[in-house]
Amino acid sequence: MPAQIEKELRRIPGVGSSLAQDLFDLGITSVRGLVGLDPELLYCQLCQIRGQHQDKCVLYVFRCAVYFASEKNPDPPRLCWWNWKDKLTDA
Repeated sequence: MPAQIEKELRRIPGVGSSLAQDLFDLGITSVRGLVGLDPELLYCQLCQIRGQHQDKCVLYVFRCAVYFASEKNPDPPRLCWWNWKDKLTDA
């Protein structure tokens, strides 16, 4: 992945090098590229690409990332990936 793209994707809260690579492998090259995407679908596609189940924390970061990309003035607590856990199954 080009350094410029990694730098762009790492602007997303909770995204480091590894998750930036995951996003890149899903065809996402910018924060704006996440607008309107379905985090659950991204997670399922990543599991298929990797050929194995991915940690659920990846799904939570994807939820946060889509929110971050979609909101002009995001609510700070919603920029923490752990606030995107499934309420019933992950309590």
